[in-house]
Amino acid sequence: MAIALAVGLLLAFANGANDNFKGVATLLGSGTAAYRKALWWATATTFAGSAMAMVLAGKLLAAFSGKGLVPPELVADPRFPAAVALAAGATVLGATRMGLPVSTTHALLGGLVGAGLAAAPHGVNGARLGGTFVVPLLFSPVAAAFLAATLYPALRAGRRRLGVTRETCVCVGNEVVAIVPGGDPAAALAAVALPAVGVGTEATCRVRYTGRFFGVSARAAVDGAHYLSAGIVSFARGLNDTPKIAALLLVGGAVAPGPAVLGVGVCMAVGGLAAAGRVAETLAHRVTDMGPGPGLAANAVTGLLVVGASQLGLPVSTTHVACGSLFGIGAATGRARWPTIARILAAWVVTLPLAGLLGALAMTALKG
Repeated sequence: MAIALAVGLLLAFANGANDNFKGVATLLGSGTAAYRKALWWATATTFAGSAMAMVLAGKLLAAFSGKGLVPPELVADPRFPAAVALAAGATVLGATRMGLPVSTTHALLGGLVGAGLAAAPHGVNGARLGGTFVVPLLFSPVAAAFLAATLYPALRAGRRRLGVTRETCVCVGNEVVAIVPGGDPAAALAAVALPAVGVGTEATCRVRYTGRFFGVSARAAVDGAHYLSAGIVSFARGLNDTPKIAALLLVGGAVAPGPAVLGVGVCMAVGGLAAAGRVAETLAHRVTDMGPGPGLAANAVTGLLVVGASQLGLPVSTTHVACGSLFGIGAATGRARWPTIARILAAWVVTLPLAGLLGALAMTALKG
């Protein structure tokens, strides 16, 4: 039981390292916030979601305990959650090391099935596995990509109708060199005569909005809404992911649901602060180029889908929804970086069977 608790908290750390930045990647990618500021915003809002999970996410606690998926006597065996947490934690930590955003939900599901098959080959409930887990996990990234690709053009048309335009700010270090109309950073750099710069200093661009609507600066309104949407996504991730991991700590009644959720929330926050950098770079800069408007649209879609799924008890992957939204934005703007997207999709395909194999091996070893 002690091993089950320890590896459950290790899985929470791994989840924070891989997932913590996903809600705020658009803040960094669009230049709205620096890495450290975005990371602290993600950590604070994710922990708030983890705390709220103690009240709102009882269905997910039940779903990821294994009840109904494997025999009851297996759910009560401390070796089962220990094997699941070992498998999921190893899978997620490996992906984090490679800078690949993968789904902790997929890793958990693979671990549950692999450990369940190793302990009770004929005891895994296939009907529950398909209806409760597989369908939401497959549907959610497709829905996110479609909604993001649809929403952003509509928001862009509305912005233009209100007379809000874009400009590109060209900076060298902390100095603003020029402001160029339009939202194409490459064209802005080509049009500006840059001054001589020192070693290690480079020119950077940030797309921002100009104009006013309803008496408010467009730039301030979009940046404020962008921060708010990133906070909502991170809150939703804490609300959705925390109970999935906390369910593994409830074995044998050694830990009550409240302390289990709180302990997982703390370890997720520590993991994010300590090891989120590689996944942050992939999501912020390697999936697609984006400005504040596309980033805001992607976050709005992600927050809507993840919060809705948490309330319905559907185990969607925050990773898949957030990445699906970025894929949709990249497709809508024509700036998607398909080689990176292909690597991420390949990692998604590998996650579940790899975690299943590790879960079966861990369960076999613990039984032995």
